[in-house]
Amino acid sequence: MAISVVMPALEMAQETGKLISWLKKEGDPVAKGEPLLEVETDKAVMEVEAPGDGVLAGVKVQAGAEVPVGRTIAWIVSPGETPPTEEAQVESGRKTAAGAAPSSSAVPVAGAAAQSTAREIKISPKARRLASERGVNLADVRGSGPGGDILASDITAAAESRSSAAAAAVDTGSPIARLMAERTTQSWTTVPHFFVVRDVDAGALNEARQKLAAEIEETHGVKLTHTDLLVALVARVLVKHPRMNASWAGEGVRVNSDVNMGLAMAVDEGVVAPVIHKADQAELGAIAVQRRDLAERARSGKLRPADIAGGTFTISNLGMFGVDAFSAIITPPQAAVLAVGRIADRVVPVDGAPSIRPMMTLTLSSDHRVVDGARAAEFLRDVAEAIGHPQQWLG
Repeated sequence: MAISVVMPALEMAQETGKLISWLKKEGDPVAKGEPLLEVETDKAVMEVEAPGDGVLAGVKVQAGAEVPVGRTIAWIVSPGETPPTEEAQVESGRKTAAGAAPSSSAVPVAGAAAQSTAREIKISPKARRLASERGVNLADVRGSGPGGDILASDITAAAESRSSAAAAAVDTGSPIARLMAERTTQSWTTVPHFFVVRDVDAGALNEARQKLAAEIEETHGVKLTHTDLLVALVARVLVKHPRMNASWAGEGVRVNSDVNMGLAMAVDEGVVAPVIHKADQAELGAIAVQRRDLAERARSGKLRPADIAGGTFTISNLGMFGVDAFSAIITPPQAAVLAVGRIADRVVPVDGAPSIRPMMTLTLSSDHRVVDGARAAEFLRDVAEAIGHPQQWLG
């Protein structure tokens, strides 16, 4: 029996999806669970798996089309089986418009175009040779000579105009880059951000990493990072501050029951934020393994829908790039994001005397609709406390 391949709903309130590419061609054999197509959401481009075994057939939609969620876009059939034909052919809006019967108002326009293209083009031999050399379409050139004759200067002007237009063309970037631009613009213009900054002594964090690194590598086969420690610590602090783990739900605040930690990661096309689910309950080694696996899938463009769904708080760490401090933009509907700078030696007062300590700057961006300044400050105070005494919080 034929199995329909439908445009999936990968996010809440999603009405349509954009098909980026088919990973299989029509007629190719496919296996259930095998990557079949790539779909663009408002967070990333994600792979969609085949819903069954068979042969890909009856492909109705090509790359670039925007399709309603739930619409059949292809079939998986048994070898030799013909795909069903009862569902109407799906086309993008642009193709449907092009294939529609011309209206009465369009007929005179078409006739005028035919007359225009059929008109005799008057051009000097020199101008015709120049047009051939520079690749100028004579139908696009308006002559400035007597009786509309096309002159060599007209060809030169047309070529220069085309070059200027090409130089001014906008690089729209990859789908992920475009989505990142849209999401950050939406967040910055609709979410009332405010920022709380704190310098933290990272000496104990460094010691914890050195102490636990060998054990984690031996038991889980992964290198422990400062980010792993921060995920574990911040997640546990969020349990104490549920409002920081809440979301803006349009008309009010929704407190999330799970602590799902998003990790901002740089990829070639932009930034993605895969999620470590229930990070407050995960032990440190498991967090390190998940962080490594998510990073590998992000870099290779193989993130799954579940990898980026359900985040309730985000950490963005640019310390590895030598950044001292920065302010991050919140990912709606989350209430906050924690920006982490590098760990660097600074001269700071300790017990009234100058001392060199490994310091780190934390910047908390918060949504003022969900939390106020006092709540944000209390949360950041406890994060600093956890970083100063990691063993007490990790258990």
